Amino acid sequence: MAASAPATEAPPHTGGLLLLIDGTAGLLTIATLGIVLLLVLIIKIRLQPFVALLAVSIAVGLAAGLSVTELFGTIQRSAATSVIETGMGGILGHVAIIIGLGTMLGAILEVSGGAEVLSKRLLNLFGEKRAPLAMGVTGVIFGIPVFFDVGIFVLAPIVYAAAKRSGKSILLYAMPLLAGLSMTHAFLPPHPGPVAAAGLLDVSLGWVILMGIVVGLPAVVAAWVFSDWIGRRIHVDVPQDMLEASEEAKAAVAAERAAEGKTEPEAEVSLATVLLIIGTPLVLILAATFSSIALDESTPRSVIEFFGNPFVALTIALVMAYYLLGIRRGWSRKSLEQVSTSSLKPVGNILLVVGAGGVFGAVLKASGVAQALSDTFEDVGLPIIVLAYLISVVLRVAQGSATVAIVTTAGIVLPLVENADHSQAFLALVIMAISAGSIFASHVNDGGFWIVAKYFGISERDTLKSWTVLECVLSVVGFAVAALLSLFV
Repeated sequence: MAASAPATEAPPHTGGLLLLIDGTAGLLTIATLGIVLLLVLIIKIRLQPFVALLAVSIAVGLAAGLSVTELFGTIQRSAATSVIETGMGGILGHVAIIIGLGTMLGAILEVSGGAEVLSKRLLNLFGEKRAPLAMGVTGVIFGIPVFFDVGIFVLAPIVYAAAKRSGKSILLYAMPLLAGLSMTHAFLPPHPGPVAAAGLLDVSLGWVILMGIVVGLPAVVAAWVFSDWIGRRIHVDVPQDMLEASEEAKAAVAAERAAEGKTEPEAEVSLATVLLIIGTPLVLILAATFSSIALDESTPRSVIEFFGNPFVALTIALVMAYYLLGIRRGWSRKSLEQVSTSSLKPVGNILLVVGAGGVFGAVLKASGVAQALSDTFEDVGLPIIVLAYLISVVLRVAQGSATVAIVTTAGIVLPLVENADHSQAFLALVIMAISAGSIFASHVNDGGFWIVAKYFGISERDTLKSWTVLECVLSVVGFAVAALLSLFV
C-alpha cells in the first residue's frame, strides 16, 4: 500500500488509470485539486454531499495511482477487501448503531412532551427575569439526544410564548436556546460529527464526552453573554404566522385525542424522568472510560465497561424511554414502533455522508496522499490542533455542511496522529478543535442559517448579525479552550 512508501516517492501502484505527477509535490497537487473539486461539486453544481464525496474519493484514488481493483475489489470478491469497502464499513460499523439509537431516543423524548416539560420547569425555576438563561439550559440538556433542527422545531413554540409574554425581542430567548442546541450538536455524542470523528481517529466516546463537556460549557456561556448583548440591541417581533401554526397544531392534537375518546389529560412527564433518561448513557459511558484508567483488569471493571459500551448504554436509555415515557403512560407498542421508525428516515442521508467521508480518508491513506499531507503539515510547524481547526473552518465556510467539514478534516488529520502515540485525551481535544471549526460562521450556504431565520422571523441581515456571530463565538471559544487544554494532556 502507498501509506508504507517513502513520502518522496510516488506510490508503487501499477494499475492506476492516471498518475498526474510523481513524488510528494504530485500527491499534494492531487489532494488540493480533490478538495477544490469537492467544493465545486457541492457549492456550484449542488451535488448531494454523499455523491460528491464518493466521486472525489474515486477521482483522487485513480489520480494518485490506485488501481481499479484496489479501489473496488474484483467481481469474484477475493479475500482482499477494497479501499472503498474498508473506508465505508470501518466508519459505519462504529457510527451507525450509535446514531440510530440516539435518534430513536430523541424522538421518544420529543413526542412524549419531555422537551416542553423540561423547558417549562426550568422557566418556572429561573423565573421571568432569567427566562433567557432557562432557554439556554433547555437547549443544552434537550440538545444532547436530539438533532439541532429537531430541537428548534420542538422548542420554538416555547420561545414564541416567552417572547410574546415579555414583549421583548425574540432574539433574547432564541439565541441562548440555539447556543445550547448548537454546542451539544457540535461537541457531544451521540451527534454525528463527534461520533464520526471519534470513529475515524479511534478515540473512546467517553473521552469525547468528557472533553465535549469541558470545552463546550465555556463556549456556550460565552455565547449566552453574546445572546444577551445582541438580544437587547436588535428587536425582532414574534413571527405571527409561526405562532398561529403552533396554536393550530396544539388544537389538532387535542381534537385527535377527543376523536379517539381520550378525554382525560395525558399524564405529564416528570422532569426527573427526562433528566434520568438523558443522563444515564452519559454516566455509564464516562464510568467505563474512568474504570479503564483507575481499575486493574478485573470482573468489576469488565462489568462497568460492558454497561458503559456506547451501544449498550444507549440501548438501556432507549428501553427506559420506551417504558417510562411510553408504556407506563398508556402508549401502545405500535405507537412506539411508529415513532421509532419514522425518526430513522432522516438518518439515512447523514450515515451516507459519514460513510463517504470514511471512504475519502481511506483513499487518502491507501494512495499515499495522506502521508504526503502529514509530512507537509509537519514542516509547516503549526500544532496539530491548530491545523485541524483551520482546515475544518475553511471547509465549513466554503461549503456549509458541518458533517462534511468534520469527516473530511478527520480524514486529512488522521495520518498526523495515528502513529504519534498521542493520548486519548489529546486526540479527543483534536476532535473538539475539528468540531469547533465545523460550526464557524454559519451563513447563507448552511441549511441551519435558513432554519433559524425563517423559524424565528429574523431578516437575513439580522441573522448574520446574530446567529452567524453566535456560531463564531461558540467556535472560537471552544477551540481556544481545547488548544489550552492540549498543552497539559
